[in-house]
Amino acid sequence: MSVQRRLFFALSLPPKLQKQVIKWRADHFPVEAGRPITAANLHLTLAFLGEVSEQKEAALRSVAGRIEAKSFSLQIDDAGHWPGAGVVWLGTRRAPRALLQLAEVLRSHAARNGCYQNTLPFHPHISLLRAATRPVAIPPATPNWTLDAQEFGLYQSLYEHGRTRYSLLQRWPLTTPLALP
Repeated sequence: MSVQRRLFFALSLPPKLQKQVIKWRADHFPVEAGRPITAANLHLTLAFLGEVSEQKEAALRSVAGRIEAKSFSLQIDDAGHWPGAGVVWLGTRRAPRALLQLAEVLRSHAARNGCYQNTLPFHPHISLLRAATRPVAIPPATPNWTLDAQEFGLYQSLYEHGRTRYSLLQRWPLTTPLALP
């Protein structure tokens, strides 16, 4: 019998940015707005894989290790609410091409390996609150932080003791773009 794990590819947030996000969320949203995502679980999903067998996981790890994608900087300068999904998020107004390409490659390989991929366009975001199904006031002024992406990782979603936590399984570096003379 094959063991299945709930997996996704994502960008992690450095501890300093995690702290900034948590403080901004606490300053702008009341406790009843939704269930807050813990600092350690803050991330930007590149490709959700779902329940994955050991065989598919090995194939996806192999593919991820062959990806040659450039590092990039992402401005965190937008916020929103998806009431249907119950998610309050931070994101970007203009996603860098390197981010969009990385997500597309990962999602494409995931689909080829039998992982269902949502047909909605990729919308890079960091989930702040879940179960936010009632109207939520989004602050008019959003932060303008920079996330420097130097690597991406494969994560496992674990549900233990009534809580979800994400565990990093493996990382892959993004290449440094060549400087023009």
